[in-house]
Amino acid sequence: MPDIKRIKVGTASCGLAAGAADVLDAFKRLSGDIPVVEVGCIGHCYAEPMVELELNDGSSIFYSSVKGDEKSVNAILGLTGEGRFQVPAERAALEKLNVTRLSGRIDPKDIEEYKANGGFSSLRKAFELKPEGVIDAMKRSGLRGRGGAGFPTGNKWSFLAAKKADEKILIMNADEGDPGAFMDRSMMECVPFQVMEGMLIGAYATGATRIFIYCRAEYPLAIKHLNIAIAELKKQGYDRLPGREKPLDIQIKEGAGAFVCGEETAMIASLEGKRGQPRFRPPFPTDSGWNTYPTAINNVETFANVPVVIADPDAFAALGSERSKGTKIFALAGDLKYPGLTEVPMGITLADIVYKIGGAEPGSVKAVQTGGPSGGCIPADKFDVKVDYDSLKELGAIMGSGGLIVIGNNRCMVETARYFLDFTHRESCGKCTFCRVGTTRMFETLENITAGKGKPEDIDFLEDIGNKIRKGSLCALGQTAPNPALSTIRYFRNEYEAHVKDGYCPTFQCAALSDVRLDPDKCIKCRLCIKTCPVQAIGDDFKVDNAKCTRCNTCMEVCPKKAISRVKKGDGFSSNLSK
Repeated sequence: MPDIKRIKVGTASCGLAAGAADVLDAFKRLSGDIPVVEVGCIGHCYAEPMVELELNDGSSIFYSSVKGDEKSVNAILGLTGEGRFQVPAERAALEKLNVTRLSGRIDPKDIEEYKANGGFSSLRKAFELKPEGVIDAMKRSGLRGRGGAGFPTGNKWSFLAAKKADEKILIMNADEGDPGAFMDRSMMECVPFQVMEGMLIGAYATGATRIFIYCRAEYPLAIKHLNIAIAELKKQGYDRLPGREKPLDIQIKEGAGAFVCGEETAMIASLEGKRGQPRFRPPFPTDSGWNTYPTAINNVETFANVPVVIADPDAFAALGSERSKGTKIFALAGDLKYPGLTEVPMGITLADIVYKIGGAEPGSVKAVQTGGPSGGCIPADKFDVKVDYDSLKELGAIMGSGGLIVIGNNRCMVETARYFLDFTHRESCGKCTFCRVGTTRMFETLENITAGKGKPEDIDFLEDIGNKIRKGSLCALGQTAPNPALSTIRYFRNEYEAHVKDGYCPTFQCAALSDVRLDPDKCIKCRLCIKTCPVQAIGDDFKVDNAKCTRCNTCMEVCPKKAISRVKKGDGFSSNLSK
């Protein structure tokens, strides 16, 4: 094993979930004198557990789906060709790894390794530029907040910098609550020093005296790595900014997982020990925020971009589209081959992300949900749209923080809208009548439609109340909560009409509007379906009693010949009727 300099095992949350702890233990036992270190995720979550071998000649070999047994580990230590991983050329040509350059490549807990890879050089440059120069560089770069609203970061920082106060507050929004989104979690787990460097630059530029990191408690590994990073920063004096008598006060606040606390005024209320509810603006937080002190909030990805911006603001501005500069990290999930993270220049087409990066088969995708549970569904025939803040808005969707869920042809769009409204109506803080009551009525209506109890007038009702909720809600949660229903009605009205007028679900996904049928021509009578059915709905005659069937799909999953399928209501055989 003389060619191997160092062994790196990916132990971010995705790696650990796939069994990386056993892989790490095996390499530590079997690698002899070769150092074994834990790193984060390089974005290819579908290929975890991943291992990188750093060779003495400066090159690296990656292995994917690594097993923690002795035979597999010894084969890798022998530089086997089996299981080697390489980023597909088509994907590599589209990605631009700026913010995620070090993710999964360095030990996230080692400040010295971060410094050896250029860490804190942007902070030193910021000190040379002075606060005014830093803010000017941020404005020149065109960086917009990556939390979803897309407000220019340099402008927000300039508002806080202009305030005169005994204390000024800078908050990092790490309350990532969108289902299917994990960009911020990954940055905190993989490059916590980079995130903190961005915060230090922000505090220096704005004059902030206190830093809060508001992170949901469901991110234990991210919080662990941030605590390690903060302790190292203090140990090496990075919390003592030039011209300051006192060190920065840096605190982590663990949130309880309320989705509404991602809204800045609700987050501030939670930090003050109050119930997390939004308030009317003005005054805006930069005028009166935490305990009435001037306050600015940016999300994790925004702060992770700051060192990249300060290193070369003009190069950053050269990337992306006219009004959306730089790169964006997206979390890919759903019906695609390669779920995980990708960093791409703003302005890339949705088709490139879904098909060339995500690996979804052309023709297999019906839509993409962008912007999380309060985003919108974009149909496949609109995938030529450029992905930036303005273009997605024109289609009735939002970029949000970067969650991107691919929806296959076998998915029901009415059920998709119901799923997301189920989340948002429960996450409403209850302060606004439009949001509290309106989203509940929308959810109940969608429940009725998917349960076969819908009426034709329900579609018009959803459109009417959805637009009223948009206009009447106080915060972005309520203002965007109707988007899944409104966008699916806009682009997939035919599916709604099939449910309420024709009494069937075109995809057979809605259990109340479909039957289960066993095709006797395909059946080989292996009896697996009979043995596994939890309610004995399949008889010895190999016919499905749909009056008993709960539509759990267990029989379909175990059938080796795919002889069982969902069909239109009334088209399934029922054993008690066919005798």
